Amino acid sequence: MTTLSARALNRALLARQHLLARTDRPAADTIEHLVGLQAQAPLAPYVGLWSRLQDFDPAELAGALAERRAVRITLMRATIHLVTARDALRLRAVTQRVPEGVFSTTQFRRDLEGVDLADLLQRARALVEERPRTRAELSALLAEHWPDREPSSLAYAFSFLVPLVHVPPRGLWGTTGPVALTTLDSWLGESLPGTADPDDAVLRYLAAFGPASVADIAKWSRLTGMRAVVERLRPQLRSFRNERGTELLDVPDAPLPDPDAPAPPRFLPEFDNVLLSHADRTRVIPPDSPRLPLPAGNGARTGTFLVDGFLRGTWRSEGVELRVEPFAPLSKRDARAVDDEAERLRAFVASR
Repeated sequence: MTTLSARALNRALLARQHLLARTDRPAADTIEHLVGLQAQAPLAPYVGLWSRLQDFDPAELAGALAERRAVRITLMRATIHLVTARDALRLRAVTQRVPEGVFSTTQFRRDLEGVDLADLLQRARALVEERPRTRAELSALLAEHWPDREPSSLAYAFSFLVPLVHVPPRGLWGTTGPVALTTLDSWLGESLPGTADPDDAVLRYLAAFGPASVADIAKWSRLTGMRAVVERLRPQLRSFRNERGTELLDVPDAPLPDPDAPAPPRFLPEFDNVLLSHADRTRVIPPDSPRLPLPAGNGARTGTFLVDGFLRGTWRSEGVELRVEPFAPLSKRDARAVDDEAERLRAFVASR
């Protein structure tokens, strides 16, 4: 069985993520290939696509959101992702048990002991389908019926248990808005499929993030039972090992570039999936890398950048300037290349 070095895995990941070379494919096709883009920070997907696409026009993505061809919704790892409309339906069907499981362990669930959850969900659904509402609005309205309960717990129960969309103008380039929620099926006019297909989701993950271990698949999705899925798919897969002897699975014919292939600097947005979708992240984050300064929830304002394919620093937008902070001094050649890419990103971010 072939052993793949961390550098070989790095180049495979970069190639599949269109970070080794930008692609000219449409934004929607790219979003589906990547199995969605992290979107806790509402404008992060725009930077993610800018780093991956040639001549990316943010109006392409903003139009897809405004026209309901793309949505922001809770999916893998119970985190907000931007996906196409059809992926919102099929991926939420696969990952529905993830937010349900998270909710079962929270204080929100403990606050609602004795509450008829079916009644709660029905009332909340009617409210957000009447018009999209913020969580604060929803909390206040639900508290009118359950005045002895914590209002936020009532709204969060609904958020965890029912597929909800963050509606525009939230997430639109050049504007903003509060997190206003409505149900996925009312927004798209279509219900979740009756059956979930984790096999397809795993194959798509491997095509975009592989070769990967069973633990990597579980980390990306937060789903249990991935070993059984892999064994069912094994006849379709090829196998490798990493330098520690862990088995890595992969789809046939996915790119495995030369480990010495040049990798230009790339700037990633807050919470990019490249950094978050493996249990073993050494293929992109060096073992000596400092802990990423990414706060929980929607509070991140810091992106990251790669040099020679590996995480080497952070960046943030400060007015019309871009502040770039390497973890350690870069060579003159790398510093010039990073500065050039940073200037291009600064111009892109300023366009909003």
